[in-house]
Amino acid sequence: MKILGIDSSGLVASVAVAEDGVLLGEYTTNYKKTHSQTLLPMLDELKKMIELDLTTVDAIAISSGPGSFTGLRIGSATAKGLGLALQKPLVEVPTLEGLAYNLCTSKALVCPIMDARRNQVYTGVYEFSEKPFGATEGELTYDLKVVLSQRAVDVRDLLQELERLDRQVIFLGDGVAVYRELICRECNVPFAFAPAHLNAQRAGSVAALAQQYYAQGKMVSAAAHQPEYLRKSQAEREKEERAGRG
Repeated sequence: MKILGIDSSGLVASVAVAEDGVLLGEYTTNYKKTHSQTLLPMLDELKKMIELDLTTVDAIAISSGPGSFTGLRIGSATAKGLGLALQKPLVEVPTLEGLAYNLCTSKALVCPIMDARRNQVYTGVYEFSEKPFGATEGELTYDLKVVLSQRAVDVRDLLQELERLDRQVIFLGDGVAVYRELICRECNVPFAFAPAHLNAQRAGSVAALAQQYYAQGKMVSAAAHQPEYLRKSQAEREKEERAGRG
């Protein structure tokens, strides 16, 4: 099974190809350029480096949201265009599940946080359980379990929910840089922050998790795919506020 993974849900742009549990290649950047400038050139470069024939992929995995409205639209349009052109299905991987999968061997709770502005974060809470994999004795795979489903929430409300869970937690995502001091000051359970190389979105994690979802039949047609924004855009909210003021 060969999966092309795409993630442009946040500040990072990332593409990857995974086949039968092996990451063949990954190209990730976290720089100032917009995803419309970087995503397709990165894919083209990766394609050349691993001599990839795009017609051989079984599915295209897309980080489906939440995240940046512009970033999600760019990633969605790229995945839909490829899916339609290649006649391949799409595997929708919720952004926060893909982020959490960076830490799939963790014994602690995993809590991705993405800055959603106005003291809110896009977040969820996840844990991983081990289960036997394949015929080799002792070989394991890791199942992702949703403890708290993804949503937009005030950071302090999230910390209160984590306190009620009363377990060690690892934070990751672009919200860490924004809310690190607040977390250090107000989090009342043991916590840690993921290291830099595991802190941001990675298409490799999206593709790896998509292999499990593909095997479970969790696919959609390219035409049917839509990003999951979780909340209205700032422009839509401001328009409603102006209308409410009358």
